[in-house]
Amino acid sequence: MINTIYYNIKQYLSKIFTTSSLLLQFSFICIGILVMSLLSCSSKKEVEYYEKNVKFTQNLDIEKKIDMASRLVPTPQQLDWQRMELAAFLHFGINTFTDREWGTGTEDPKIFDPKSFDADQCVKTLKDNGFKMILLTAKHHDGFCLWPTKTTSHSVASAQWKNGKGDVVRELKDACDKYNIRFGVYLSPWDRHAKCYGTLEYNSFFIEQLTELLTNYGEIYEVWFDGANGEGPNGKKQQYDWELILSTIRKLQPKAVTAIMGDDVRWVGNESGIGRETEWNATVLTPACYQRATIQNKNLGVKDESEDLGSRKLLEHATELFWYPSEVDVSIRPGWFYHKEEDHKVKSLKELIDIYFKSVGYSSLLLLNIPPDTSGLINKHDQDRLKEFSEYIEETFRNNKINKGEQQLTLKEGSYIEYLLKDNSPINTILIQEDISKGQRIEEFFVEAYINKKWVKVANGTTIGYKRLLRVPEFTSSKMRLTVTKARNTVNISNFGAFYAPPITTEANTKVFNEIDSKDWQIINPVNVSKSIYDGQSVIDWKSIDLSPLVISLSKPTEISGFTYTPVAGDNKSGTIFRYNFYISNDGIEWQKIIGEEEFSNIENNPNTQYVRFKEKYKINFVKLEIISTIDNKEYYSIGKFGLLL
Repeated sequence: MINTIYYNIKQYLSKIFTTSSLLLQFSFICIGILVMSLLSCSSKKEVEYYEKNVKFTQNLDIEKKIDMASRLVPTPQQLDWQRMELAAFLHFGINTFTDREWGTGTEDPKIFDPKSFDADQCVKTLKDNGFKMILLTAKHHDGFCLWPTKTTSHSVASAQWKNGKGDVVRELKDACDKYNIRFGVYLSPWDRHAKCYGTLEYNSFFIEQLTELLTNYGEIYEVWFDGANGEGPNGKKQQYDWELILSTIRKLQPKAVTAIMGDDVRWVGNESGIGRETEWNATVLTPACYQRATIQNKNLGVKDESEDLGSRKLLEHATELFWYPSEVDVSIRPGWFYHKEEDHKVKSLKELIDIYFKSVGYSSLLLLNIPPDTSGLINKHDQDRLKEFSEYIEETFRNNKINKGEQQLTLKEGSYIEYLLKDNSPINTILIQEDISKGQRIEEFFVEAYINKKWVKVANGTTIGYKRLLRVPEFTSSKMRLTVTKARNTVNISNFGAFYAPPITTEANTKVFNEIDSKDWQIINPVNVSKSIYDGQSVIDWKSIDLSPLVISLSKPTEISGFTYTPVAGDNKSGTIFRYNFYISNDGIEWQKIIGEEEFSNIENNPNTQYVRFKEKYKINFVKLEIISTIDNKEYYSIGKFGLLL
């Protein structure tokens, strides 16, 4: 190769230089430069990266696995998705008009009538407040479709709204295009209306619905499936054909990311808005849509909710690794669909900022639910809070006090990078980002500030990934440094920042679980229930000894319009009530059933206070909550708080 190049150069030069000595000298110079260049190129070995997935061969030692894990990177779509940071969930549908969280599939579609629906108002509100994508519940578990599908009459085509000529999906997608914001769809695989649910026919039915959404509305950025798989109208459960579902998306919308039951985006494991402090985008968790997922995840002892999804200890036993970043979904209200009674229960600014720091600040994307109300608009209570939220985020991160913080820098394990500050103004927030296009590599780090002529440790942590935000006690300094104490290969830092987050005045808690004076109440059954379930004191782990009902005497005639149930505090939710009956009585002997065979929808994933309103008010002396089943089918139940509503 070198001889050929040299010969061609010599022939060319001989036409220019006539003096043989000059030609000879110049020839030797050319050869030297050429050989050195080729040797230099050959010595620089090309770094091999693994996109989205890497499989480990049998008997591979841990150091080799760690090295390969450090070179696992996202696809371009995953990287682009992560950079959005903030997306909006719009839970909107038949439940908006029935005041429920989960519909039954038996609703009359005519009741869907958002008379003032304004897609522009919804989209512009969210765009103005920093959201980069809108994800719409095109179909929830009740089976009601927000587009005029050919697959069922249970859709907007049968609604009173616009005399059946409306299309929520179309109007929102057009508004997203107008305001340059991305659009995604949630299509529930569980369908409580479709008669074919639980049969092979349903998979074709579902693919037809998916195909309509992915071919008739232009580019769809994210397709979101949850793992709900309850019974259909025939009492059967469905075996979903995930391979067919995902291949359909890849064919029709190859640029779309697939979430939760897809293989691009992972559920964080809760619906409270809290991510993990140690969050690995490079994870051993096999996406549930793969047939091998059940056995591989069981062998490693991992699931969506697991605290550890990517440590060295897990890598020792893993057979493959996935780039599978987490998405944190939470609602701005206690419920996911709009309920008027929750207008004054919108999360406070402090709650939203805590969620932001524990989602986006933990290397996850925040998917915040903002449900349109019955008029078809983003409610004013939600609008006002979103404005506060976005303004606070903008003010906090407007001014990076670090000089040249956005430099692309590399460092080895045990080394540090030093940064100069622009001024000595106060700091209480630190931002660190890795260049995840080259993998996620930091396992442990700490940050120091030069205070009173000495280095003082102000923060430390484990993983960083796309973005890590750290809230620290306020300090001033002239310089700071980042030290990586444990890493997987060379670390690539893309950004380091120091900021000041203004203090937030603590707001009063407006989440009332009991609206009636309970000092004279008496618990008739069970005998071991503490009064603290309704007197305002949180019960941490109260459980009954069997499924006998909760019976309370109100001691005097009292008018009530509903009741509340709050699961126990803490992580152990065993015995949380799922299905129930509710009764009232004047004498404690003759009982009237007010609510029968009802459920606390989604309470397993969203264990917040459940508000149940009656169709009318009742003046009574006794109430009874009869437990049909718990989320884990136990022969006992648990209560954190119980209350009655005026």
